[in-house]
Amino acid sequence: MKNHRKSKSMNALSTPWNTQLRELAKRCQFLQALSLYPQMLRHGDRPNAFTFPFALKSCAALSHPILGGQFHGQIIKVGCIFEPFVQTGLISMYCKGSLVENARKVFDENFHSRKLTVCYNALISGYASNSKCSDAVLLFRQMNEEGIPVNSVTLLGLIPACVSPINLELGSSLHCSTLKYGFDSEVSVVNCFITMYMKCGSVNYAQKLFDEMPVKGLISWNAMVSGYAQNGLATNVLELYRNMDMNGVRPDPITLVGVLSSCANLGAQSVGHAVEFKIQASGFTNNPFLNNALINMYARCGNLTKAQSVFDGMPERTLVSWTAIIGGYGMHGHGEIAVQLFKEMIRSGIEPDGTAFVCVLSACSHAGLTDQGLEYFKMMKRNYRLEPGQEHYSCMVDLLGRAGRLKEAQNLIESMPIKPDGAVWGALLGACKIHKNVELAELAFERVIEHEPENIGYYVLLSNIYSDANNSKGVLRIRIMMKEKKLKKDPGCSYVELKGRVHPFIVGDRNHPQSDEIYRVLEELEAIIMQEFGKPKKDNREESNKDFFTGVGVHSEKLAVAFGLLNTTTGAEVVIIKNLRICEDCHLFFKMVSKIADRQLTVRDATRFHHFRNGSCSCKDYW
Repeated sequence: MKNHRKSKSMNALSTPWNTQLRELAKRCQFLQALSLYPQMLRHGDRPNAFTFPFALKSCAALSHPILGGQFHGQIIKVGCIFEPFVQTGLISMYCKGSLVENARKVFDENFHSRKLTVCYNALISGYASNSKCSDAVLLFRQMNEEGIPVNSVTLLGLIPACVSPINLELGSSLHCSTLKYGFDSEVSVVNCFITMYMKCGSVNYAQKLFDEMPVKGLISWNAMVSGYAQNGLATNVLELYRNMDMNGVRPDPITLVGVLSSCANLGAQSVGHAVEFKIQASGFTNNPFLNNALINMYARCGNLTKAQSVFDGMPERTLVSWTAIIGGYGMHGHGEIAVQLFKEMIRSGIEPDGTAFVCVLSACSHAGLTDQGLEYFKMMKRNYRLEPGQEHYSCMVDLLGRAGRLKEAQNLIESMPIKPDGAVWGALLGACKIHKNVELAELAFERVIEHEPENIGYYVLLSNIYSDANNSKGVLRIRIMMKEKKLKKDPGCSYVELKGRVHPFIVGDRNHPQSDEIYRVLEELEAIIMQEFGKPKKDNREESNKDFFTGVGVHSEKLAVAFGLLNTTTGAEVVIIKNLRICEDCHLFFKMVSKIADRQLTVRDATRFHHFRNGSCSCKDYW
């Protein structure tokens, strides 16, 4: 009898229609799979419990819950609603279509669902993917209380519910429970926990799990690469990439995207260039994600020529590709080129999104293209029905501020349909510094610290504004506020790449093997500056706040440029990556050194690129 049932089931599965549906769904040809269903009905064939899971999978993949709901009606009509894989398919389909309540209804209305691990797994995973973490956890507890067997799929569905720092404790408890269930040695589960710990910022726990793995697959390595990159540990990414190579692990596009992102952060152009060769050798040349990452990497490393070359060589350019190249030119201050590229993108039939508008508005701001920026801002709603967000308003305030139109910038902020955030008020505060508007600066400062009370940069900015205005009481007030809040300035760090190795420098750094020579070069440069330009005029800010705001020691970018000059040939460009905004003193120093040494000095700070040449900077002293 049992064999007869098995034979009958196999026959149902192996009907031509079901076989075709299965194969199409397996090959991710979901539209074709769905178009096959009405053909089956027209031929007079009746669907069964083996038909619907493939149809529902196709609806889920295409995020088509309305059509999935129609299949739900067919399922009830045919009478296979209680089949486990049909129930699982319905739950998954509704969850992937963001109709979690419908999925829960399917689960609750079927007694059989509440006894099946697969149905619990589908709903737990659905809750997690829809950011309903508490519901996922409650269902997991219910599962335990009901005595429903837990398997590794259960945990793989639940772990993503714990990928934010506020749920770290829950995730750690879940990790402990893997020992109870005996899944602690399953590679897929460990990989998932590595990702969870990384996303929660617990890098050490993730590293420990990775180190203890007896066998590390590519997914494990990628989890670490992505995790390090997400946590801003770019040097760790490059070190891990070298370890992968030494262990004979072949990277895939996911690996290489993470590595290129880290190269971009560190300015490690030589490493990025080697990755480009790896891409070509591996046959990934036409991968759009890698090409976009290459454009971003070269642009952020200061090599727009290579970025443009990659862009030009792409067989097909996506919106992300255009955005990357537009943003690249914008951050270098080439606003006119960025605007032309933006126009070319629209002519090519690609419609800009909010991110593309941020890039073009930022480009207009950096280049002082006020009228064009205002026009593009209006174009967002008028032509594309895009509502400006905080980043767009921040760009516009910066744009108007650069042009000295502070009142217009203030009016724009006050007319915003959304509450302005710290970045918007911070842009106005920066404009007040340039144009020495103390009264408006005080207003902007009061607003900005409501949003970012711990951001020391804004306190320093207002103090400098007071210093420029010879307002010693204001400087003292800010100093007291900073002491009361126990604010400390983020440590400045600069990077220079030389022969494939990234050399980091921090303020007052004397740990580099060439420290003595670096400081000697700095002394020589300062002596020449004194001789050529005289002693730089000290303002009140520098005299009163030198130790308080900059700390003791030479700023990291000065050490970096001295190292670069020391180790490169005459006339070679020196590229420096800095994690913070370059200060006025260093900015002036770089202008003078570019003239003295007759070098192109390029600095990428937290705001933009500065190209120093022959005593001037591309930012025109506004940054």
